[in-house]
Amino acid sequence: MESVMTALQAILPQHLLSRLVGKLAQLKHPVWLKNFLIRTFMARYDIDLTEATCSSGADFPHFNAFFTRSLREGMRPLASSHWCHPADGMLSQRGAIASAELVQAKGRTYSIQSLLAGSDEEANRYAKGCFATTYLSPRDYHRVHMPIRGHLVKTRYVPGDLFSVNAAMVERVDGLLARNERLVCFFETEQGGVAVVLVGAMIVAGIATVWGGREVPGGQIREQVWSVDEAPLLEAGQELGRFFLGSTVVLVTEAGDLEWADEASDAVKVRAALAQTPLRAESD
Repeated sequence: MESVMTALQAILPQHLLSRLVGKLAQLKHPVWLKNFLIRTFMARYDIDLTEATCSSGADFPHFNAFFTRSLREGMRPLASSHWCHPADGMLSQRGAIASAELVQAKGRTYSIQSLLAGSDEEANRYAKGCFATTYLSPRDYHRVHMPIRGHLVKTRYVPGDLFSVNAAMVERVDGLLARNERLVCFFETEQGGVAVVLVGAMIVAGIATVWGGREVPGGQIREQVWSVDEAPLLEAGQELGRFFLGSTVVLVTEAGDLEWADEASDAVKVRAALAQTPLRAESD
């Protein structure tokens, strides 16, 4: 059945389907339809609004507002570790980057260069670093936060497929996370270069950032670059962006040999401790 689903997703009009769902998710009227969609989704994925700023599905102006709901103050305290989790979800993979390859799933890897869609020189900077992949399920909080304090120096939008990024697809499709549409955000930090990659997926109706708003899908690879004087500074734990429906965040660090706070497959919360940088690395 899973192989059939893989083949079906490959032939579906992924982008058209996502655009249509995006239009539906933005509807404010009729109100009954908006409320029906939210109630149905909440029941299907057992969503609890206790932590959200709005306590009732009817309070949201449209489905997208519900899906990208904010949290009440104090719901995600910032960890004191060097690195914090960028999102709620499951830490599907994490570890050291070996031979410029990242682990997608057991027996499947993909290259840094294919993920970042940049030059050999750029990829080589992270070749001895670390990575962490967080899968956001439909029921999770869908805002992405900074894993560490840093200056934003460049973004790169990379068009691509929109396969689902659930475990079954990640285990079966080679290089899926480097094939799907994504936005790569590059930061300079006290721990070296950091890339936060927001990976789109089937039915994901958009990716947005706090500095640029909603990313326009399609077209060619495009970049935005900031000078040293203009580079925005984002603090650890600060909101970076959001997904309109579930997806995945891949964190790539120049810093190597991180001491991880969680194991792969653990459920994680945004702003909680992700890792520490070893003292020997700090003193280099």
